[in-house]
Amino acid sequence: MKTGTEPLLPGQAARVPGRQHEPERVIKLKRPGRWASYVLILIFAALAIQSVATNPNFGWPVVGEYFMSPRVLAGLVNTLQLTVVAMLLGVVLGIVLAVMRLSTNPALQGAAGLYIWFFRGTPIFVQLLFWGYISALYPLLSLGVPGGPTLFAMDTNSLITPVVAAILGLGLNEAAYMAEIVRAGIVSVGKGQTEAAHALGMSNMRALRRIVLPQAMSVIVPPTANNAISMLKTTSLVSVLSFPELLYATQLIYAENFQTIPLLITASIWYLIVTSVMTVGQYYTERHYGRSTRDQSNGMLRRILELQKRRGTTDAAAGRRI
Repeated sequence: MKTGTEPLLPGQAARVPGRQHEPERVIKLKRPGRWASYVLILIFAALAIQSVATNPNFGWPVVGEYFMSPRVLAGLVNTLQLTVVAMLLGVVLGIVLAVMRLSTNPALQGAAGLYIWFFRGTPIFVQLLFWGYISALYPLLSLGVPGGPTLFAMDTNSLITPVVAAILGLGLNEAAYMAEIVRAGIVSVGKGQTEAAHALGMSNMRALRRIVLPQAMSVIVPPTANNAISMLKTTSLVSVLSFPELLYATQLIYAENFQTIPLLITASIWYLIVTSVMTVGQYYTERHYGRSTRDQSNGMLRRILELQKRRGTTDAAAGRRI
């Protein structure tokens, strides 16, 4: 029998006999500062849009005329190709350098550390200039036996063209940064994973390829994607090598018609479009590895434990047969 004095549950309001219980009203907090910031931002945005749209010095008709120009599109294609090739070179060489840095061999550690120190410590613009003027240091590239005959010789200017100089300058510089990114990803994986892989008879390289790197991808992918976006914009520096990428293509056009600002706006719009597409791809790639890496890690541990348990059961059965 209820006496009406039962204790109330947490969050339960007291009911008065004979009166209908009314639901509690939620009173929203007033945030005048937030609304004031909205108004200020809208005012400044409207003023900026009006200024950009009505100022004739921006030359929007010229922008529309050259936006789909074959010369500009050819420069855009060269920029994309250079970005992909330089990033591939940087990623592959960066993985090698990261493994060398984590090696127990002092010679490999020292060589990788010296490489990273040099290419991270000097500006990439200076490195591009060095590759562009490498013939001043080595007019002839040759390979042969010391003190003996020359097996191979080639003119440096014929071998190191502007596109090769651009790829080497961007790719070798990117490798120094990718080495640290990959090293951080490998270190983030617990040592127990490698020890368990070694217990199953895996070699160091196989454990790195099958166990460590897949789990390290969640740490490696985000900064790598950021570096790829940065690489796309850094390709504008190779205009100093007279390589016809996007910026240099627009420079050649405004050197003829003297429409500097509209052509620079055209290049900037294309950079914004491509980086926006890459940002969307980065978002989905990070989400994929952020979800799958945890499942994959648990799956690997589960498989390792099952294999160890199966091996123990097999050994016990073999002992009983003996």
